[in-house]
Amino acid sequence: DARFQIRERTERDWHFNRDLYFVVGQQWDWTDKRPWTGAQWKEYAAAPELRTFAAYYDDALAGYYELRSDIAGGVEIAYFGLLPEFIGRGLGGALLTSAIEEAWSRRGGVAPRRVWVHTCNRDHPQALANYQARGMLVYKVEEEQ
Repeated sequence: DARFQIRERTERDWHFNRDLYFVVGQQWDWTDKRPWTGAQWKEYAAAPELRTFAAYYDDALAGYYELRSDIAGGVEIAYFGLLPEFIGRGLGGALLTSAIEEAWSRRGGVAPRRVWVHTCNRDHPQALANYQARGMLVYKVEEEQ
């Protein structure tokens, strides 16, 4: 769909990362970064290993994803999701495909060793199926007590 576009954010703006984390993650009860201060968000968003992408539908912000390079030579899809009003429009697959393709791109001339994502029961009910439909495999399953 030509109306759906994804662009890397070249200007680092911690407010963007924070706001999207809260808007996208609210319905999935994301909690890990809720207590962060502005200073923590600023440090996080300024990290050179983090890349942030914004998705637009008809020029309206529709979602985002963050890619974070790790010390083992991998790239994590750190956060990924659509704003509530864009869920159910068939955009999640395109957004994830973009995230995976960007993660595997040879940034700096070096291909990553792996691309990975952490998912849990707090994510969209179709998240795991979406990852698997795009070739991702379950590496490890943990159950919390």
